[in-house]
Amino acid sequence: MEDFIERVLITEEEIRQRVRELGEAISRDYAGKELRVVGVLRGAFIFMADLVRNIRVPLSVDFMSISSYGDECETSGVVRILKDLDKPITGRHVLIVEDIVDTGLTLRHLKEVLSTRGPASLKVCALLSKPERRLVQDLTIDYLGFEIPNCFVVGYGLDYAERYRNYPFIFVLKPDYYHDAQREGKGQCG
Repeated sequence: MEDFIERVLITEEEIRQRVRELGEAISRDYAGKELRVVGVLRGAFIFMADLVRNIRVPLSVDFMSISSYGDECETSGVVRILKDLDKPITGRHVLIVEDIVDTGLTLRHLKEVLSTRGPASLKVCALLSKPERRLVQDLTIDYLGFEIPNCFVVGYGLDYAERYRNYPFIFVLKPDYYHDAQREGKGQCG
């Protein structure tokens, strides 16, 4: 095992199985409807790719990029849209795909913004949730992969300073690997 891995939290097989189950649930819920899947860049891109391959209803995809972290490890609470949708969502059934829901501030803002655009429905699918960190208590995650403890995770699209996204499992990054970079002012903790 790599020296930066403290422990594997969710295996590749566990992810594969859960993504298949999420795809089946979404397919049942949207049977007879067309779905617009909106991925939140960049962390959700791998999860979203696997998820849409497991959804059995007509769908289209779009992406947004948002930020609430800047160069800090803690959310600033100020959410900025860095890349907006390419297509309108008025009258469409929209599924937001997010990598991780932490405080909930970013997702709440994103839902508020998208709901003003007149979608037929608006739901959320998140790979991970950290309920211990939640500041927004009334936030609904309609489809959830895994609930995890409050630890620093990377892999399967999640990164630290744009690294570790390529690992097919989710692991806890050893603190030395992000604390050293923080002290030196390198990278993001997003």
